[in-house]
Amino acid sequence: MKLLRNFSARLPFGSNAGRKVAFKSLGTVIMAVLGLAMLVPFFWMISTSLKIQGDVYKFPVEWFPKLPQFGNYKTVWLDQDPPFFIYYWNSIKIAVICVIGDLITSSLAAYAFARLQFKGRDQLFLLYLVTMMIPFQVLMVPQFMLFRWMGIYNTHWALILPRLFTPLGTFLLRQYFLTVPFELSEAARVDGASEFRTFWQIVLPLAKPALASLAILSFVWRWNDYEGPLIFLTNRQLYTVPLGLTNFIDEAGNQQDTLIMAASVSAFLPILIVFLLGQKYFIEGITAGSVKG
Repeated sequence: MKLLRNFSARLPFGSNAGRKVAFKSLGTVIMAVLGLAMLVPFFWMISTSLKIQGDVYKFPVEWFPKLPQFGNYKTVWLDQDPPFFIYYWNSIKIAVICVIGDLITSSLAAYAFARLQFKGRDQLFLLYLVTMMIPFQVLMVPQFMLFRWMGIYNTHWALILPRLFTPLGTFLLRQYFLTVPFELSEAARVDGASEFRTFWQIVLPLAKPALASLAILSFVWRWNDYEGPLIFLTNRQLYTVPLGLTNFIDEAGNQQDTLIMAASVSAFLPILIVFLLGQKYFIEGITAGSVKG
């Protein structure tokens, strides 16, 4: 109590400094409560994945099952037809190829739009950005017809090819490349470096935060993509994780919540791992290019 009285005596809440401390403390408490509220669905997902079906909708909620059913994970991964690891592998393969392709094409295009001088550059960049405004629903039918004509319908290439190029990735990297001092490029050219070598050895290494941010965003988009696989895939062996989550329905048409939650926990892990690996650069990459147009 003595410590609290001393602390209160040092905080003149009637002054501006005191009010700032009070508002900051209140804001911290509110954000902490909101943060915990956002974690509740994750706790419920993990808890449900370890329950039996009859305990899923018990009230009050049993957050820690008395007899954890780890067998739910075995059922998800091995006892399905096809097993869940097939969907997992398909999603990883598509997401990794799309991320690598997106990084390559976006970085090259962004470098051209940011560092090279050519006629109509800004107009072309604006036209490229306009394509972001076209919703996927408008493109579904043309893409469906085009992929059937190309013979890649019901293959993973129907999901990979359109996603190797993203206007948003080009925009994000271009904005970051504009923040790299142009004197570095000029010095490299004076030393005889080619344009590609300047891009590869001078500019690109300085853009690690933007590249990491784009990699995280691109991976999450591809991993969670549901509409594309739903339209372009019919073979269950080619399904991705989002489509695989819809398969946990028993013969009577009832969904198996415990298995769905076990599969959801499994599906969430790669996103968490990718974010943890790239979080060091994520915020810096998102904000660095936003101050220069």
